[in-house]
Amino acid sequence: MRTTTIGDVKVLLPDLEPDDLDTTTNLDGGLTEALVNGAAWRGSHLEDVSIRSSMITGVDLSESTWEAGSLFGCEIIRTDFSGATLTGITIERCAITGSRFTGTRFTDVRLKDVLFDGCRFDYATFHRVAAAGSVAFSECTLTNGAWSSCRLPRIALRSCDLAGLELDSCQLDGTDLRGSRLHDLKTPLDNLRGVTVDEDQLPDLTRLTVAALDLTVRNE
Repeated sequence: MRTTTIGDVKVLLPDLEPDDLDTTTNLDGGLTEALVNGAAWRGSHLEDVSIRSSMITGVDLSESTWEAGSLFGCEIIRTDFSGATLTGITIERCAITGSRFTGTRFTDVRLKDVLFDGCRFDYATFHRVAAAGSVAFSECTLTNGAWSSCRLPRIALRSCDLAGLELDSCQLDGTDLRGSRLHDLKTPLDNLRGVTVDEDQLPDLTRLTVAALDLTVRNE
């Protein structure tokens, strides 16, 4: 295992050696200590499938459905989850890099020690997603998505694009938003209670406050 620090969040991640893994493209029954490159799993239906201590690179899982099961101790690189539906799964001790979650639906997903680095979540929906431990998003695009009833306290959203992201009934207390683009963020102010921002983000927060409180601003 290795650790990485994003802002104030320290994430415990796997440290896999490809030479120690078994090459496969067969997902039946789950994977353990597997190396998967470029598999075409588009539209797969996975139920109670677990993938453990595996490295997955350039795989197509778009339009797939995954109910229950888990991802544990995995590295996932340049993998396409566009339009997928992920329900009731646990993602723990995983590094997910350069992957695409455009329009992906996350429901009742539990995250613990997860790093999303350089991933796309545009138009993705998070419903009842919960952080049970350290979670970090670094340089991710989360534009035009929707998060509802999520419990994500003390996570890091560093240098991410949050333009057009809608937040509804989300707990983000202690979350580190420094360096992220907040322009056109759509949220009641309560969802941002206790977050950490930097000075450069204050103009966007001011605009958000003016809109939320329906203030009239006059110069004379």
